[in-house]
Amino acid sequence: MNDLARHADALRSLPPSCGPVRLVAVDGHAGSGKSTFAARLAAALGGAPVLHLDDLATHEELFGWVERLREQVLLPLSRGEEARYTPYDWTERRFGPVRTLEPAPVVLVEGVGAGRAEVRPWLAALCWMELGRSVSWGRGRARDGAELTEFWDGWTTAEETHFAGDPSRPYADVLVRQLTEGYAWQEGPGSTAGVSPFVTDGRRGAPPY
Repeated sequence: MNDLARHADALRSLPPSCGPVRLVAVDGHAGSGKSTFAARLAAALGGAPVLHLDDLATHEELFGWVERLREQVLLPLSRGEEARYTPYDWTERRFGPVRTLEPAPVVLVEGVGAGRAEVRPWLAALCWMELGRSVSWGRGRARDGAELTEFWDGWTTAEETHFAGDPSRPYADVLVRQLTEGYAWQEGPGSTAGVSPFVTDGRRGAPPY
């Protein structure tokens, strides 16, 4: 169940969802292991590009990044063009130099809210990190240390508000659980909800995992 190479092959077989790109979202609570999982999946995909939504969010707009994502990333990729975006520097509190994102066969976008309603029409698949918010937030706080306690206090409130109004998990094609070694994958609620873009051998339904 934790063979990422097999899962990577399945993702490559999906129909393109954003121009020539199969855009795959990795969503979940802050601290749930999204970045690590996305990096490992990208490696299994042979070095697939990864967009971190932390690069598009700001202190003032924790979830107000949709228009930047659309204009700087989604629209160029949908035209088969290189995306150019300006990542936010969380220390300097300003946007930094331009980075590029190639229209590769599979592109990963990871971050809290990656599977939100405004992004889902562009997705080939939505993966949800299956770890409860309390455990996830505890891991995140422990990782970042006491100096970011105030930020985390504000973040958890904002995240709770976001998911209350725009949940991602009900639309997930795959639920991903981190194991001691590797990951367990299981069918997500979105794969049978009739709204999932997952298609396997011409059939809607269970993902090819």
